[in-house]
Amino acid sequence: MRIGLSFANLGPLASAEGAAALGEACDAHGIESLWTVEHPVVPANYDSEYPYDPSGKMPIPAEWPFPDPLVWLTWVAAHTKKVRLGTGVLILPLRNPVVLAKEIATLDAMSGGRVELGIGVGWLEEEFAALGVPFERRGERTDEYIEVLRALWSPGPTSAAGPIVRFDDMVSSPDPVQSSVPIVVGGHSHAAARRAGRLGDGFFPGRQDDLAELVSTMRKTAREAGRDPDDIELTFAGSKSAEKRRQLEDLGASRLVYGTPMVAPDEMNAAIERLLDAVT
Repeated sequence: MRIGLSFANLGPLASAEGAAALGEACDAHGIESLWTVEHPVVPANYDSEYPYDPSGKMPIPAEWPFPDPLVWLTWVAAHTKKVRLGTGVLILPLRNPVVLAKEIATLDAMSGGRVELGIGVGWLEEEFAALGVPFERRGERTDEYIEVLRALWSPGPTSAAGPIVRFDDMVSSPDPVQSSVPIVVGGHSHAAARRAGRLGDGFFPGRQDDLAELVSTMRKTAREAGRDPDDIELTFAGSKSAEKRRQLEDLGASRLVYGTPMVAPDEMNAAIERLLDAVT
């Protein structure tokens, strides 16, 4: 079972020193992947409900640094050789997909093919308003943007004729080292499960409840779309319970992701050793 670490670009690990120490420790101890989170801006007060905590609010101290995930991952890539570089998740409808295709392909090329693009539709309506992006119909835009990314990562000139993105005979280079960067659909909803079944290379639900139902939805949708559901990789939040880990494996997990130890850079190696002792 591959082990990843989530919320990697926050707090003490947001700094250049912290990012490098975390990446180097992951390489040294066999952590397969790092997963970053994204919010370009966060309002001091918001009414939108955060879906991954019972409080409805993000459990992140307001004073913690929150760097851009792609810039942070580029720094990590420069200090590592093996760990995969994941966004868990990038808020896709907030991004220009043509620019994003270039950014992701560049990071993949410069890292030797180590990018995992985890995407979500977003939940913080106030953030969309601050960026001047419509909150409505963001799911439809996400689907279209996924297709645009894959088209621009393919060799040679490509075109797009969607409701939002339209261009003819465009070339975006460099190409990713991977034939196409894996797109991992994040989100703990049946809509996300259906999106993963139709369009994803992977599915990453955000919590541990209702996983069997969500996986069933993903697999059913994949079959209806003429896809093999076994080709869609499952990433789940990990557990320190051996019984729970067996249950996650039985559901088809390929990767378990645990919270990154929020410790000082010089304490990171020991913290990762303790985590691995508890979960392997």
